[in-house]
Amino acid sequence: MYYVNEEQIQIRLDTIPYIVQAASQLMEQWEDHNPVHHLAQERVLHLAIEIVTDVGSSLIDGFLMRDASSYEDIIEIISGEQVLHGQLADRLKEWVAWRKPLVQDYYKLERKGCHPFLNQIPESLPEFAEQVKAYISSQIY
Repeated sequence: MYYVNEEQIQIRLDTIPYIVQAASQLMEQWEDHNPVHHLAQERVLHLAIEIVTDVGSSLIDGFLMRDASSYEDIIEIISGEQVLHGQLADRLKEWVAWRKPLVQDYYKLERKGCHPFLNQIPESLPEFAEQVKAYISSQIY
């Protein structure tokens, strides 16, 4: 019997509209010389990645999928288990590769321009949530 903590997954998915709104506002108001915009962008990207990896880890644990050896592996596993479809998995793998620079190597980041992943957030995060919910429904109900 599986134990999928749907409540914890849903709590994380519920933050997606807030992250999407922040990403959209940053893109609309972007000022390249504004350090607050650069730091806000980094935090939005970081939170988007954390949502994906936290939910992915919960799915892996709850559905007894193989153990992940890295953040990138989380995406590989849930993609291989058919949680994610289409190009979303490839996009999320690219995002997750940015986790280390955002969290550990932040002092090395080049702070020029709007990051290309920022404009992917408004479409990709809601798509991720839909695919996760569909997968859970197909497995549990």
